[in-house]
Amino acid sequence: MEIDPGTVSIIQLGWSRLLKLDDTAFADAAGERLHRRDDDAEVLTFVRLFGQEALVGPGWAIDAATGFDGEVLARHSTLLRLTRDHGGRGLGEANLFFCDSLPTLEHRDDGAVSDEPAFALELERLCPPDDTAEVGLSSLEHQSILVDDSNTPPLPFAGAGYDIWGGILAHLGVLTAPDRRGQGHATFIAKVAVEDAMAAGLIPQWRARTDNTASIRTALRAGFIGCGSQTSVLLPGRG
Repeated sequence: MEIDPGTVSIIQLGWSRLLKLDDTAFADAAGERLHRRDDDAEVLTFVRLFGQEALVGPGWAIDAATGFDGEVLARHSTLLRLTRDHGGRGLGEANLFFCDSLPTLEHRDDGAVSDEPAFALELERLCPPDDTAEVGLSSLEHQSILVDDSNTPPLPFAGAGYDIWGGILAHLGVLTAPDRRGQGHATFIAKVAVEDAMAAGLIPQWRARTDNTASIRTALRAGFIGCGSQTSVLLPGRG
């Protein structure tokens, strides 16, 4: 299964805009690494997307990265080493996934889907703080919450949502209550969010830390395809 070439072009456009590159930068790269120097940048970011690479950050960091191949530069440890003398702090290394096919939504009789914001907040209270902070479900622009409506009052147990990036990408996040994990709820509600995003003319995007095997597994089960990576470090005192 592959992403349609037309969709690839749109994703490249979206990321060109996110990184403040020319709209056709990724499409025109022809294997050459893209660079954008910003000496006021608060973050150093390295992105690999459909075989192309882009590095955005201060000039000193871009110069320091010269000679590193993409596999090495994509490692979080490499960017931390390059920025150590400038106080670089880890933001993480993540895989990027995209989807351009409508999912098959199987029938489920163990809950109802709601877009009520209060359910997102309640679900976050049921989850570990680290998970809640990483997903940020209640702050996402669009939310779909799976609720046990046989309970009184109804009890949320899984949710997905997305923010719109650059008017093109629907950047997804998924959260499941600890006692309901491993039962397919995350995959189901992710598919609901994908269907909603695609109905709005957006391309669903999933970002998962390279060490988060559960998130990667859910992305693949929901129909996403791995297409690249994003590695970033924070540069304190910049801007």
